[in-house]
Amino acid sequence: MPIKPPVFDPPFNIVRASHVSFGSRDIGRTRAFYVDCLGYIVTAETPDALYLRAVEERGHHSIRLLKSGEPCVHRLGFKVASEEDLDRAARWFNQRGLPAAFETVPYQGRTLRASDPLGMPLEFYASMDKAECLIRRYAEYRGARIQRIDHINCFTPDVQASYDFYTSLGFRLTEYTETDGDDPKLWAVWMHRKGNVHDLAFTNGRGPRLHHIGVWTASALDILHICDVMASSGFLANMERGPGRHGISNAFFLYCRDPDNHRVELFTSDYLTVDPDLEPLRWSLRDPQRQTLWGQPAPKTWFEEGSQFVDVPLREPVLEAQPIVAR
Repeated sequence: MPIKPPVFDPPFNIVRASHVSFGSRDIGRTRAFYVDCLGYIVTAETPDALYLRAVEERGHHSIRLLKSGEPCVHRLGFKVASEEDLDRAARWFNQRGLPAAFETVPYQGRTLRASDPLGMPLEFYASMDKAECLIRRYAEYRGARIQRIDHINCFTPDVQASYDFYTSLGFRLTEYTETDGDDPKLWAVWMHRKGNVHDLAFTNGRGPRLHHIGVWTASALDILHICDVMASSGFLANMERGPGRHGISNAFFLYCRDPDNHRVELFTSDYLTVDPDLEPLRWSLRDPQRQTLWGQPAPKTWFEEGSQFVDVPLREPVLEAQPIVAR
């Protein structure tokens, strides 16, 4: 079995997935999707940038949208516990010959920008500018009534290598998909820091690329409501998959695409994973309830399309095993 024991004393303390920085061709169109439809709160705005947060979030942003000639992903952001952890992270990356340097990033304070061994661009910070938490201001709840960012899911050409690297940083495995047979291989992994099913997940595929960001809604009814909103406000074609319930994570979900085709998952109802002796749950790649508890397979686009990182070359996956795909 290609899984490892958790690392409870990592080299630096990552708290959670924090934010994603997208490149957008048209900030106005993108604003209409995230703010007017999904219900995000605008924290800051210029002609070339848009900073968004959800009602529960106390940090300045969880989505950063920057005007770009082509759709892209600039960085995946993670919060660490302290400024000392930033220094530990810088030393750790540099000792391993991985790119890492401190840069000035608006609204984030001191930020370490780094890359993992497959080239995925990351940034770490300890303190972001504060914004007012709006969780008790129900008049601000609109669209999907999104509470906070939950997780980041990426395509990787080598699930085992990605899993090994992030395990060494203290991410703990909750569920995984594996091929069958005498020599099973990891096809996908779900890993957490904050105590629910995942902060970070990896799916076998051409990459590295961003597959989706997952954002938390308070209930399944919020997800059903946003289906009605999207269907009646010009965004019907942006719904890609769902609503439904995953077998993996037990979460209720809807996948949609923004105007630049970046994928967003509305997500709720997964479970607590804080126990140190939690045993990861294995799924067979051929289990029809793995993708959706109700048995419906995902569309082909879900396995093939993702958002490309800026200047990061793509590699074909080392594993050729295929999941069940909707026809």
